This record gives sequence, C-alpha cells and structure tokens, in this order.
Amino acid sequence: MHIVVVNRWPRFADGVRWDNELTRYEDFLDHVGNQVSYIVDANGAAGVLVGEPLIAHLEQVEDVNDVALLRAAVRRTAERVGRVDRLIALSEFTLGVAAQVREDLAIPGPTTAEVARYRDKVRMKQVLADAGIRVPRFVSCGSPDQVRAFADRYGFPVVLKPVDGAASIGVHKVADPAALDQVLASIDLSGYEVEEFVDGTIYHVDGYADGEARIDFQVVSRYVNDCLSFAGGAPLGSVVVQRSELRARIEEFTQRCIEALALRTTPFHLELFVTADDELVFLEVGGRVGGAEVPHLLNKLFGINLYEVWLRALAEQPVPSLVKVGDPSGGWLVVPKPDRCVRVVEAGSMRAEVPIIWRELLPAPGEVLDPGGSYDAVHSGRFIVLHDDEHAAEAGIRKIIDDFCFEAVPV
Repeated sequence: MHIVVVNRWPRFADGVRWDNELTRYEDFLDHVGNQVSYIVDANGAAGVLVGEPLIAHLEQVEDVNDVALLRAAVRRTAERVGRVDRLIALSEFTLGVAAQVREDLAIPGPTTAEVARYRDKVRMKQVLADAGIRVPRFVSCGSPDQVRAFADRYGFPVVLKPVDGAASIGVHKVADPAALDQVLASIDLSGYEVEEFVDGTIYHVDGYADGEARIDFQVVSRYVNDCLSFAGGAPLGSVVVQRSELRARIEEFTQRCIEALALRTTPFHLELFVTADDELVFLEVGGRVGGAEVPHLLNKLFGINLYEVWLRALAEQPVPSLVKVGDPSGGWLVVPKPDRCVRVVEAGSMRAEVPIIWRELLPAPGEVLDPGGSYDAVHSGRFIVLHDDEHAAEAGIRKIIDDFCFEAVPV
C-alpha cells in the first residue's frame, strides 16, 4: 500500500514543548510493509522524523491547504512512487482539501460530502435536525436583510460564524441591532451562518467512532469558560467529568449524533450545551482529534492515543485496545497571550500552589510573544492537571486562573 501523509504540524526536540508529540507517524505507520510518502509545508517538515531511507518520497509545498498545490504534489508523488492508495490528513483545516484531492485523483477515502457532515456547520445541523436531535435554530447567511430577519424572529443575542471555521475564529456574538449592523458591515457573509444563542454550560466529548459509527471510546469534559471568550482574551480550560447520570445522558446523546452524521473510522470532538433545565443541545462536531491539551490529557489518563488509533485504522493496521479503565479526572488550562506583541517580564510557575499540575509550559523572561496562533502556541501559560476527583481538578484550574502572575511589556 502507498500511503501519502499530509502534515502541517512541527514537533519539538527541546524537551519543553509537548505539542504534536503524539503524532508519531514513524511509530504508527508501517514504513517497511508499506510505502509511506509525505507532503509538508515549512512547519510540517519539522514534524516528519522518520529516517530518510524509510520515506518513499517527500514533497514540500508552500501551503498544504491550497487544493491546487496539494493536488499537484500528490500527482508528482504518484509519478515517483506509484499509485496512491491512501491520502491521510489529520489537521481540521486540511480535511476538506484532502477530500477534494481524493475525488479529483480517484483515491479511496472520505469524500467531500462525508467531510461536510463534520466541517460544514450548516450541513451538520441540517442532518441532526432531520434526525430529531435538538440543535440551535440557524440559517445560512444569504444577505444582511436575511440575518436581520432571523434576529427579529428569534431575538438577540445571535451568533454569526463561518460554516467551516474552527477555534472560534471569525465568530461574532451580537447583542443588539446596532452591533449587528457593525458586524454586517465588517464581514463577507458568504460562507457564514447565523444561529440562535443558547444559554447553557458547554461540554465537549472526545472519542473514536468505528467503521459502523459505533463509539468505542469517549470522554466527557466540561469547559471552564468557552472558546469564544478565549478569542477575547479569557483563559480557557476544561475538566474531565466522572460517572454520573448527566454523563450517561451526554454519552447517549453523543452516540445518537455520531450515528446520525455517519461518522466512521474517525476520532471526533463534539460540543454541546446543557441548559439550566438540563436540555442537551448540539453545538458542533469535528471529525478529528480534539485540540489544545485534550489528546495529551486523555493519553495520560487512559493510555489511549487517539492519533495512533486513527492512523493505524486508516492504514488498515491493528489498532490498540480502546477499553477505558478506571474513572479518573483531570483538566487543562490555556491562559492566552496578549493581543499585541509583547516581551515577557515574568510568567510565574504555579506548581508550588497547585501540586496537581502534571505539565506546565511558560514563556521565559525576555521571550517575545507575537499575537495569534492556535491553542498549542506558546501562550502566557499552559497547564495540565491530574486528580482522582473532578471537583478537585476544577478547583486547581480555577486557582491557576485566580493566582497566575504574568507580566509583559509592549514591543
């Protein structure tokens, strides 16, 4: 089998940053029994650590998320090595691009229609609503007047978001008509949807669905703050939820969603609301491994690396056991960096005050932090905590939020 991996993630050998340490292609894909090629961008080149003799072919392009560039690179790889049997991409931003290239070049694997069920926020909610699952009321943004009519009908606040976005990039929570006019004047509505604001606590569920859309492994977590607040400068974290009646309801709800969406042979990251009257409302789902510290925490707690499971399954290799042993808890927290370029004066360790910290990543004094970047960038502080009790884990997270000391000066 000729497997082509599209990689845009670096790995770090400094012993400090753990970003992407779980995406060890060289450990999870058989490079001897298969021919394994790679297509990377500049960052992704630092994430391919297989010895050169074991790589069938390596292509570097400027942007792996450019359909034309990726398609041309796959063609060159096929000319060099032979027919491509699998085209694998793990990044959420590359899933749709890879699906398009598969269709263009007749490569087996998820199609654009299949990927749309977990990349297109309108499509996923249409499918679930048709299956009788509660979703926020929504509509594609056809025109400013259509958005205003939606807000008039369902009331403020409303939420505008890109249909294929992630990490709350480009999302706007709009409080009133004047604010809506400002937002409508600042964005291109093509590719946006508007939906009702649902007031509730946000949970996320991370797991793996097999070839029959059955969930073999899932972990429920409760957010501390939310992704949209993080985009506005607030800390973001979550805590793993232990056995309870609510967790059982969320697990059953998640299975219904995954079956309705027909997510197969894929990890997933599903988000939902639990309202004040305990109604469960779908928010969105991604057909990929959860971001931030989620995969690292789950691997530590349960010994299950979702990247390993996904890669082995896609390559038709035996996958590790997905049996969840025990009922531990833990959590993570990311304190975002400032929204302007700064030089760090101090980022104080919290290990002494919060001894349940397993991992802590802090910028060094004098380090310059540029704005932007995903959850796994170097931020003001990143923390993973472990505890046998979810309430103690959450208390540790909240203590970090309250007491963490970060000082910086503008550059």
